[in-house]
Amino acid sequence: MIAKSYLKFLWNSKNEHGVHSPFVFDLITKCFYDKSSKPQYLLLKKYRNSLLENKNTIEVTDFGAGSRVFKSNTRQIAKIAKTAGISKKRAELLFRIVNYFEPQTILEIGTSLGLATSALSLGNSKAKITALEGCPNTANQCKLQFQKFNFNNVEFINTEFESYFKNHQLSTINYQLIYFDGNHSKKATLDYFALLLPTITNNSVWIFDDIHWSKGMEEAWEIIKNHEKVKVTIDTFQWGIVFFRFEQEKEHFVIRV
Repeated sequence: MIAKSYLKFLWNSKNEHGVHSPFVFDLITKCFYDKSSKPQYLLLKKYRNSLLENKNTIEVTDFGAGSRVFKSNTRQIAKIAKTAGISKKRAELLFRIVNYFEPQTILEIGTSLGLATSALSLGNSKAKITALEGCPNTANQCKLQFQKFNFNNVEFINTEFESYFKNHQLSTINYQLIYFDGNHSKKATLDYFALLLPTITNNSVWIFDDIHWSKGMEEAWEIIKNHEKVKVTIDTFQWGIVFFRFEQEKEHFVIRV
C-alpha cells in the first residue's frame, strides 16, 4: 500500500520549479529547502540520543475510542524512540516550519516521548505549546525529559484527545499551528479536523502526519483537501500541510522534501 502510494507521489511531485504561488514558492525555497546549519539541530540530536540511550522500561497504554484501553505493554524507552518517534530529517523540517511561521500558540496531538515536541519548542521558544498524550507513563517520561533539557514552553496534558476537545470552548482558542500525530485512523483524523475547525484563522497552519499510512488515511486526506474552508494544501508524502488563507484560490501541491 505505502510503496504504491510512494511511487504515485514521486510521479506527481515537484520541487520549487513550476510552483506559481508566491506563498508556497517562498515556503519551499526559504524553509523546506533551507540547507543552512542551525545550532538548534545539535539540541535536537542530543535530545534524541538521550532517549536512544535510555534502557529503562515503562508501561505503555494505547487507547481506542472513548478512552477504552486498546492494549498495554512494557516497552524500553530506547525502542519507543527508535520506532515511534519522528525521524531526524522531519524533526529538523518541523523546526524550520515553526521557525518560519513563528506561531505563538501550538497544539500537538500525540506527544509520545517528545521528539516532535522538542522541534516545536525550539522552533519558537516564545510560543505557548499544549502537548496532548493519552498514555500517562509516556507523558510523564516526556515531561521529565523536557525538564532535563530545560525546555520550558510546553504544557503537557495527559488526556484522551476527543474528550479534551469536546470539554473545551474551542471557539475561544486560537491555535496558530496544530501538529496532528495522535490516532492515525480515518475516523479519528476527520473527527479531530471537524472539532478543531472553530479555532482557525487566516494564518493557521495544520500538519497531518502519516497521510499515506493506510487507505483510510488517504481517504481522510482527500476529504480534508476538498473541505470548503481549506485553501492550500501541500503533500510531502509523510505530511499533509493545510492552510486556510481566505484570499487565495484553492490549490493543492505535491512537493518533494
